[in-house]
Amino acid sequence: MKAEIIAVGSELLLGQISNTNAKFISSQLAELGIDVYYHTVVGDNSNRLLETIKLAEQRADLLIFTGGLGPTKDDLTKETIATHLNKRLIMDDHALVDIEEFFKRMNRVMTENNKKQALILEGCNVLPNKHGMAPGMLLSTDKHSYILLPGPPKEMEPMFQFEAKPMLSKLINEETIILSHVIRFYGIGEAELETKVQDLLDNQTNPTLAPLASDGEVTLRLTAKSETELDAREKIDTLQAEIFKRVGEYVYGYNDDSLASKLQEILVENQLTISAAESMTAGLFQSELASIPGMGAVLVGGMITYTEEIKVEQLGVKQQIITESGVVSSKCAEAMAIRIKEKFGTNIGVGITGAAGPDAHGGQPAGTVWIGLVLNQMAPFSYQLNLTGMRNTNRLRAVKFAIHYLIRLLREHGFTTI
Repeated sequence: MKAEIIAVGSELLLGQISNTNAKFISSQLAELGIDVYYHTVVGDNSNRLLETIKLAEQRADLLIFTGGLGPTKDDLTKETIATHLNKRLIMDDHALVDIEEFFKRMNRVMTENNKKQALILEGCNVLPNKHGMAPGMLLSTDKHSYILLPGPPKEMEPMFQFEAKPMLSKLINEETIILSHVIRFYGIGEAELETKVQDLLDNQTNPTLAPLASDGEVTLRLTAKSETELDAREKIDTLQAEIFKRVGEYVYGYNDDSLASKLQEILVENQLTISAAESMTAGLFQSELASIPGMGAVLVGGMITYTEEIKVEQLGVKQQIITESGVVSSKCAEAMAIRIKEKFGTNIGVGITGAAGPDAHGGQPAGTVWIGLVLNQMAPFSYQLNLTGMRNTNRLRAVKFAIHYLIRLLREHGFTTI
């Protein structure tokens, strides 16, 4: 099955919002073994949408629409599809009740045009909207299948994952099991990773192997098809073992793991507490950790020591270290890590200092970063980065590298295994 994802909304063409829906849906379809060859964006215009539908039908079996299901006049996705397929729009009583209940809970008056959101294509499978108002739809004809989803990601993502995806799985093949597994890497570039597994990419059949890079991370998605889940799992495990022989040192997690969530898992399992002193990242490291539920059990706190004076007077870094080595140096990063660990009484101390850019800082060129780490009673460790991105990109990458190096350090000292 080949799919085309069609995002409807003039706000996308105007650059007012990003089309994150297409990225999410594509990743979900990949797990089902459905190929996506085109992402299309079209404005709120029925004629142009109709042209888009006709073109998509020539090159795809499955058309997935996001947006245009709301109550206003420019929400015209289902109306246009209904006209094209010669289908009636009928009122879905369950959806209408849900919409009415929503307005009662919010203590708001429901206007007449909101009933439009409860209209569905005659003969479709309704996809309940448990996080909003307009339901989604799945309609199949002899030649094509059409899925209509709301535009807001907080509504679209759970609807696709928990309502549409199971239906699609049955639609494509009830007897074939499709299993997908993602391996996550950090500290290795996409080109280098691809080079090390090039022969696996060239000779792939079942399972298939697909690399993807984003925000400094690289992933490999392994997808296997079989008649049983056990056989599909064995196929993936065999390929994964070969990948580990080549690049296992860069693996930090799987599937929905993130660097921060993997670090939290390690810290909680080993009852290790952490604190951080941040200069160039100005609290971004702690913010990244705090985005993970349950981090409060291990993240004690930290300090933003943006100036030399604060590093010395409040954190307690010796002036001599800064005078002799500079604020952007291994000695300063290590001293920051040591002092924050002592000050907050944690097992781990992290110190991050650097020149985010665009100008040099502390006598060091833009992009120079030092990360200091202290683990229990061990001597401090420090790592240098030479980054080349924009200011805020460098700050985010410094945070991710700090987490990456800390995970690696913990593994080297026996606190966790893959």
